[in-house]
Amino acid sequence: MDLKTLNRAIEQLSEEKGISKDAVILAIESSIAAAYKKEYCKKGEMVKAVFDPKSGDLKFSKVKLVVDESTVTIKKESEEGEEIKKEVSQIQPEEEQLPVYNPDRHILIEEAKDVKSDVQLGEELEFPLELHEDFGRIAAQAAKQVILSKIREAERESVLKEYRGKEGELVSGMIQRIERGNVFVDLGRAVGVMFFNETIPSEYYKIGERLKFYLLAVQDEAKLPGIILSRSHPKFVSKLFEMEVPEINDKVVEIKAIAREAGNRTKIAVASSVDGIDPIGACVGQRGTRVMAVTNELGNERIDIIEWHDDPAKFISASLSPAKAKAVEILPKREAKVFVPEDQVSLAIGKAGQNVRLAARLTGWKIDVRSLSNPDEVLNAGIAEAIPEIAPETEVNKLETSN
Repeated sequence: MDLKTLNRAIEQLSEEKGISKDAVILAIESSIAAAYKKEYCKKGEMVKAVFDPKSGDLKFSKVKLVVDESTVTIKKESEEGEEIKKEVSQIQPEEEQLPVYNPDRHILIEEAKDVKSDVQLGEELEFPLELHEDFGRIAAQAAKQVILSKIREAERESVLKEYRGKEGELVSGMIQRIERGNVFVDLGRAVGVMFFNETIPSEYYKIGERLKFYLLAVQDEAKLPGIILSRSHPKFVSKLFEMEVPEINDKVVEIKAIAREAGNRTKIAVASSVDGIDPIGACVGQRGTRVMAVTNELGNERIDIIEWHDDPAKFISASLSPAKAKAVEILPKREAKVFVPEDQVSLAIGKAGQNVRLAARLTGWKIDVRSLSNPDEVLNAGIAEAIPEIAPETEVNKLETSN
């Protein structure tokens, strides 16, 4: 065979698919072994091919597993030559079934010791096979299918390995197509999917548009790598701020909590670990450039940045920003009543209760907004439960069932 052409093809395939040369050679060996077996061996036999890319030599061998009566079921024959089989009813459901001894695939340890004196149970012995160069048209087609399959598997493993290390990070991609509300994104070496419930409801996605995404998870159960993307996840906002604010990336400023209703509004609580650093000012940036860059990426989603406090009363009061709370009453079971001036009630509650709802999720406290002038009156939409943000793994499970 033309070794220069073959080796050049191996190198090109390795570079294009991002897989090692050894993986490509292994795929070639598997395909040649499959072709040899189809043409010259029995169905149950195991055939191994070894290809030397330097010399171009091919060696074939039959592989047999060393077994004994404890690892395989040896069927006995009656005088008439019929196999004696156990009745199905006699086999216990929980009983582990051993594989049936097959002389084409197995060799008993007593026989194996004649070939190799120190052979061990479970070891594989190789027996040389005659070299054939003409495998025929059908066998060649089988070899082609196997090599394509092996290369796809190797490429998939390479892609999975690359993206599995990027879970929880931002990735950039181009929108490839949209099917039933699910957005498929070209990430370069792979295609990711952003399911309908991970999109921002107010966004309109166009084919060919390049956007940033939060890499939610990588699932390896499917035939193709399942790279799950999101733009509605709360941590998407966290990662955008981390990219825009050097103080967050340097761990000087920390995002302590975040609550989000994608497409409408987000609240984040930030704190500084260094005296003299204003965490809110760092996130807002000079003339609001940093927060504006994040809101532009999110389609002008409103973002409230508040300062984190260890004191629950101060934190709850700040969480209702832009409303100004006058007093906070801390109650048992992580509940709090917040009293605001009459003209601040609608601002504290927000449209359809959104502001108090996000504040409760941000702080982890049940918040009851009351008017300072009428503290005993329960206000419409003024009470919000502390519902925690959905964990990433829970979100993936939800996506899998919806898909």
